[in-house]
Amino acid sequence: MRKLFLMGRSEAGKTSLTQALKGEELHYKKTQYTKSDEDTIDSPGEYAESKRFSVGLACFSFEADVVGIVQAADEPFNLFGEGCQSFILRPLIGIITKIDSPYANIPMVRQWLENAGCERIFLVNNVTREGIDELLDYLSQDTPKLTMEEARYRQSLGLNEWGPIPAEAK
Repeated sequence: MRKLFLMGRSEAGKTSLTQALKGEELHYKKTQYTKSDEDTIDSPGEYAESKRFSVGLACFSFEADVVGIVQAADEPFNLFGEGCQSFILRPLIGIITKIDSPYANIPMVRQWLENAGCERIFLVNNVTREGIDELLDYLSQDTPKLTMEEARYRQSLGLNEWGPIPAEAK
């Protein structure tokens, strides 16, 4: 499985998501420091909420294969501006949690994640495990392996290493 780095606001559901991905029983645990294990990197929400610590998010992203912005469906505001993909050299996905909240505004949160540059967006409920299997399927896909020549060619086209080459560029 590809290693997933999770970043997002405090109480967005990052730690619960790591527990759900592992099939563990959910229990509240405040993340005090960046916790890395075999398949996930879980960061404290304060890193995303503070200009002082936010640079750490970019640094931790280099340890992962995929970066996930986690936003609860009922969040009242967005921390991630347009073009987050520009500083992350990994596939960027969006994960919307708490989709069952009575205050959920999924279209608004989806738009925020699209604006941030997320390539795919997953809707999950950590409690019922809705959407978890789809996310696990995505993470189980192999990361493409490129030769140096292929990487240079993609770079000359302005493409990243994991996306498809458009037909007009071939």
